Amino acid sequence: MKMKLQYHNLYQPQRAGALAALLVLLFPILLPCLFSPLTHAYPSVFSEWNAPKPRHLRLLNSALQRETSNMEQSDSWNPLANQGWKPCAESSVVPTLPEKSTGFLQVFLDGGLNQQRMGICDAVALAKILNATLVIPYLEVNPVWKDTSSFMDIFDVDHFVNTLKDDINIVKELPFEYSWSTREYYATAIRGTRIKTAPIHASANWYLENVLPVIESYGIAAIAPFSHRLAFDNLPMDIQRLRCKVNFQALVFVPHVRALGDALISRLRYPSGQSTNYLKEITDANDKQQAGKFVVLHLRFDKDMAAHSACDFGGGKAEKLALAKYRQVIWQGRVLNSQFTDEELRNQGRCPLTPEEIGLLLAALGFDNTTRLYLASHKVYGGEARISTLRQLFPLMEDKKSLASSEERAQIKGKASLLAAVDYYVGMHSDIFISASPGNMHNAMVGHRTYMNLKTIRPNMGLLGQLFLNKSLSWSEFQQSVIAGHKNRQGQIRLRKPKQSIYTYPAPDCMCHA
Repeated sequence: MKMKLQYHNLYQPQRAGALAALLVLLFPILLPCLFSPLTHAYPSVFSEWNAPKPRHLRLLNSALQRETSNMEQSDSWNPLANQGWKPCAESSVVPTLPEKSTGFLQVFLDGGLNQQRMGICDAVALAKILNATLVIPYLEVNPVWKDTSSFMDIFDVDHFVNTLKDDINIVKELPFEYSWSTREYYATAIRGTRIKTAPIHASANWYLENVLPVIESYGIAAIAPFSHRLAFDNLPMDIQRLRCKVNFQALVFVPHVRALGDALISRLRYPSGQSTNYLKEITDANDKQQAGKFVVLHLRFDKDMAAHSACDFGGGKAEKLALAKYRQVIWQGRVLNSQFTDEELRNQGRCPLTPEEIGLLLAALGFDNTTRLYLASHKVYGGEARISTLRQLFPLMEDKKSLASSEERAQIKGKASLLAAVDYYVGMHSDIFISASPGNMHNAMVGHRTYMNLKTIRPNMGLLGQLFLNKSLSWSEFQQSVIAGHKNRQGQIRLRKPKQSIYTYPAPDCMCHA
């Protein structure tokens, strides 16, 4: 009887709340365990790769049947007019090396290629501020892509050193007496030479007060992590210009990346003259008079992006469960956007554009099925099934795999940073660049193409989110809204505001009035 009473007491109202709270706490832990056996037992039900149906079928059908006028096409391809600005990365002050180096500066950079690129620019600027000798930056292994590529695997190190030889001292490796200062050394214990507390966007004074004494005491300081660690404001103009010089002049990809990029560009411009040997001249003078135009689309729609956004992408329950499980494994369920509904997120412009949606945007802007589109992406979540509607709209869509042989891609295979480097290179040589959603690649390309006055379309995420929620919108209404909403989002100069990145908004720090 006593056992029965105890059992019954669990269900008393005052204990029900505590039990519910306990289940809420345990749910994130149990979720992966709960669904793992089911996904193995019923793979077809729980597969995250079920082909999603088009979410905007009415607009899609209209876009597929549209006829684009010659005027629309001409407007789409028109290059940017001169905006009264020109590249101006060289400092007005004649660069000089310090009489004596204070010591060695090491930085350990995490993130993907473009985040590391910005960190390299900041490291050069910091070495100048501290009068230190910069050790070629160490690139951490990305936990998502597992890429072990080093600085020298990605960037032309000799060009880097030579371009900056009058600005700072750079060494490719530490001298023997400091050879102990390695990533492994700092991973095993707290070390006096490691700076781990550098605030995000720290001032120059912070480094002079906290890092310079370490260099003066030990002859070396190692900063890890070093991403977004130098402020964009309140720095001397010669330091700002040095950052610009690194980003736009010193950082050049290794020869084999440039060669493969050149081959892809030639095959996009001259599709009839494709060759499998990118080391030989692909086109002759006559071909060059008939060069075609192409758009580079950075389709930033990988699994990380989809999971972190907390948006619904039309893949049904299977996709929602798969993303919830992935979210739990990677971020322990912490996704800030999850407090909002899908409709609220879309109204706020916080959902990445799907391949279908970016295709409809391009179609509304006047690009048609004769447009050559280069897809710059590491891996699209949902694979070909997710891209199929985009391919319907733009059948002349290419990527690295379709344009280059496996032999040509051998040196970059499985290396996310080198794959991204090729896409960056092709993107910088395209007539138009567009990214499906903001991110490091988008920010880097927007800044670099602004510096070169090249056309770059920035999707109006808030407007598009609202338009795609309106299921009664006709194609003409959608197109008019898209054109009006993107009139001033195609590469027009935007002056950098306080706290904004110099690498995304290069004017006025990196540019001068023409």
